Amino acid sequence: MATNLLSTLPNDPKDVTPSPKLAKYLQEDDISQECQALISTLPKEQGWVLSHLYQYQGFWYPVKMLQGVLSCQRHFQARDTDIILATNPKCGTTWLKALAYAIINRKINPPGGDNHPLHSNNPHELVPYLELKLYADHQVPDLTKLPSPRLFSTHLPIDSLPLSIKETGCKVVYLARDPKDAFISFWHFMNKPRPQNSKITLEEAFDKFYKGVNICGPFWGHLLNAWKYSLDNPNKVFFLKYEELKEQPKLYLKKLAEFWGCPFSLEEENNGVIIEEILGLCSFDI
Repeated sequence: MATNLLSTLPNDPKDVTPSPKLAKYLQEDDISQECQALISTLPKEQGWVLSHLYQYQGFWYPVKMLQGVLSCQRHFQARDTDIILATNPKCGTTWLKALAYAIINRKINPPGGDNHPLHSNNPHELVPYLELKLYADHQVPDLTKLPSPRLFSTHLPIDSLPLSIKETGCKVVYLARDPKDAFISFWHFMNKPRPQNSKITLEEAFDKFYKGVNICGPFWGHLLNAWKYSLDNPNKVFFLKYEELKEQPKLYLKKLAEFWGCPFSLEEENNGVIIEEILGLCSFDI
């Protein structure tokens, strides 16, 4: 991948700005024969960073991520007690992971404690991605020993989730965000791996985003897929808006806890301390 990008740069070494190392899911090496055979049959478009994105089940993926998607769909076995956090990229995933972990584990890890895991761990480590982490790189992890409730996250659209998620009683929370904010955040994020003088312009990025050619895009298809599923299955999928969560965090913390089957007790609600501690623990304010 670096060769493709650097080939567009000037010949003078002084003009070359080294690009940051690509995240694993954006790399294009170590692809299985099965995945190579599949992508040869799929529609493809020029990617934002990589050479191509491939359309699978109506949505676009880099090849390495697609490999994780296939493994996840084939091997993941959900439990009734599992909690799945689903988002479009750059829609508040990190914040939702932190809140979910703090709410679910508040009894064993009080949010006001000095040694809370969120003080020393990235939320992505505590609530791992299915297709981007656990099932990436040909992995088929043994998740049976994890205690319930297990917390996982995904960027997959609802229709592409492993069948066991839909067939069990596990809960899915889908976090949606204003597309303008999601797009700008995604544009900045995807420019990070590109050399300084090879950034994708705002106009180029918008054209791709508008056409739906972005990781896990189209954006609206991803969002509407979850919204419609939540209308038909309100006890299965909780459709949450980032802007509403930000505006009324206490209200939605209570709703999330109730949806997950671990509602705040009257004592917790009346003194209000633990909810404030969770919000403070998960805040991005410095």
